Amino acid sequence: MGNSIGDFFRITTFGESHGPGIGVVIDGCPAGLSIDEKFILEELSRRKPGQSSITTQRKESDEPVFLSGVFEGKSTGMPICIMIYNQDQRSKDYSHIAEKFRPSHADFTYQKKYGIRDYRGGGRSSARETVARVAAGAIAKLLIRHYGIDTRAFVSQVGPIKLNIPYQKLNLSLTESNIVRCPDHETAEKMIDFIDQTRKKRDTTGGVVTCVITGVPAGLGEPVFDKLHAALGKAMLSINAVKGFDYGSGFEGTQMYGSEHNDAFYKDKDGKIKTRTNYSGGIQGGISNGQDIYFRVAFKPVATIMQSQESINMEGQDTIVEGKGRHDPCVVPRAVPIVEAMAALVVADFYIHNLKSKI
Repeated sequence: MGNSIGDFFRITTFGESHGPGIGVVIDGCPAGLSIDEKFILEELSRRKPGQSSITTQRKESDEPVFLSGVFEGKSTGMPICIMIYNQDQRSKDYSHIAEKFRPSHADFTYQKKYGIRDYRGGGRSSARETVARVAAGAIAKLLIRHYGIDTRAFVSQVGPIKLNIPYQKLNLSLTESNIVRCPDHETAEKMIDFIDQTRKKRDTTGGVVTCVITGVPAGLGEPVFDKLHAALGKAMLSINAVKGFDYGSGFEGTQMYGSEHNDAFYKDKDGKIKTRTNYSGGIQGGISNGQDIYFRVAFKPVATIMQSQESINMEGQDTIVEGKGRHDPCVVPRAVPIVEAMAALVVADFYIHNLKSKI
């Protein structure tokens, strides 16, 4: 249970951090979609470890192996199964916590729920699992791009350093121009320096990823319990280390008057209905209104720190835990493609649902 997401474009991930590999089964992908393996590999490369000095130095090629659902470069309409084999596990790095519960990790909760846990890198609770999401998300991106929809994410905050420029004034094509994935060079340099200083202190920091979905037509989403923003929130909160989600004006909108916050409708010169502002974040009543959908995802500091921490062991005895191995001092640069992938998966699911809901 809990390993699948989506109804009409549905994915199920499997595998553990230090097992043979991580995989995903995609069910509901329409037949005839061109599967651009080069693009999928590029997406996986954006997420993979060891890509810069501010990420974990675990080395993984993360090359996808298609086991089913693709023939002569196109989807067949059958379930697509993708496998990404693990290559650089160092399970011995985790032997010291086999009987201990690491602070703010899932060790304790997994042990209580299942009575057994894979302590090697966190097993199923490891962020290594997200490689499967990015692989599936790449296919979702290929699908929704057929309909003119695109997902773009970027780092908008690292620790106390914020990017205070509205996304409309940013050149999002510059996101990949630096290792922190912030489209503003000056802010990016400050973020990189802060992460580097944090790493030298043997500590970690959190941050925020902002995502913008463009080209979404009006009408995606369901009333009441299956609102589009609710599905996006669930998808984002399912990502490791995520502690918060807001869309549109979010929490800042609570400080505004209704007269300021309301998005007035108008008809443009081409006769298309739009809104003059977009505090709604492109969603009203749980259904897309045709404007950009934008939201923010908050990530906590990485729980593994290279410092001694007080904890307890499986016998309930006091113990000391100290981080070992290879870990990110800040997860947000590598989280950018994960956020994009989950957004694409949600939009693909709702888009297919919308096609099926009409005669």
